[in-house]
Parts: sequence; C-alpha cells; structure tokens
Amino acid sequence: MPLRSDWSNEFCPIRRSLDVLGDPWVLLIVRDVLHGRGRFDALRENLGIADAVLSRRLSAMVDAGLLTRVDYRDGGRVRQGYAATDAAAELLPILQQLAVWGERHTNTPPGGGHMAMIHEACGHETTQGEICSACGQALAAADMTWVKPWKNARDRLQPAGVLV
Repeated sequence: MPLRSDWSNEFCPIRRSLDVLGDPWVLLIVRDVLHGRGRFDALRENLGIADAVLSRRLSAMVDAGLLTRVDYRDGGRVRQGYAATDAAAELLPILQQLAVWGERHTNTPPGGGHMAMIHEACGHETTQGEICSACGQALAAADMTWVKPWKNARDRLQPAGVLV
C-alpha cells in the first residue's frame, strides 16, 4: 500500500505541486542546497536525517527536476554532490514566506531569534518572500543572505547550478 496518493496526473496544480513538494524533507533539502550544502555528508549532518532516507529523497528530487548531480573533488576522489535547478531556485519565495509565517505564528524556542532575510542588492531586510519589501525588486537566491542568530551565522544563498 502506498504511503499517500499519486497526484502527478491531477488537473489541480496545487495537488501536482504537493506530489513533488509535499514531503517536508524536500523543502528542507532545497533550503540547504540553496545555502551551498549540496554534499551528502553536509546535508545529513545539518538535517539530522538517516542515510537511507536522504538517499531516497535526493534521488526522487533529481528525478523530479529539483536537483542536479554535480561532480566535485574530495582529495583524490571525484564525488557527486547536488545543486539546485532553476525549479528549486524558484522555491525561494515559498521558503521565505514559510520563514515569515513561522516567525509570526509559531513560538520561538529559548536561544532562538529573528531570522533576518537580507536583500544584498539594496542591503535591507525584506519581510516578503518574492519582492523586496524595502526596494521593490524581485528576490533571487543569489541576492539573499539569511542571518540566523541561533547559529551565529550569516549564510549567503547560492544560485541554481552551484555547489560550494
């Protein structure tokens, strides 16, 4: 018995989208790949996900056109990592709106803090997912930095096709 219905042939675009994006791991993996963490070990460590689960999700995401495999050198070995496709990069507004929604409608645990989304083109924080609330320009991953106080991190996002 399948875990859920197959909605890939539905007329409703929301159902078709959920067929690809409905697993929470998918958006978390896209988030990490856009942050330049496209190597298997980096994804596993940051997400706290089991190897088998991560392998299945990555394979499905490549098949769905969200990720592409990218060769990189690790010492003397050539290994494969993952980079976002344009389809994955187009999820940026959704990820950013989820962050905005989460800050407005969920409780921040102790030790957390406000995640600022900085539009590097104008240097201001945006409170929108798709259009910069400060300057009105369309937002793209290559122009965004997320400031995460709980990690003491300032992470510049990566454009499609880039593995850091």
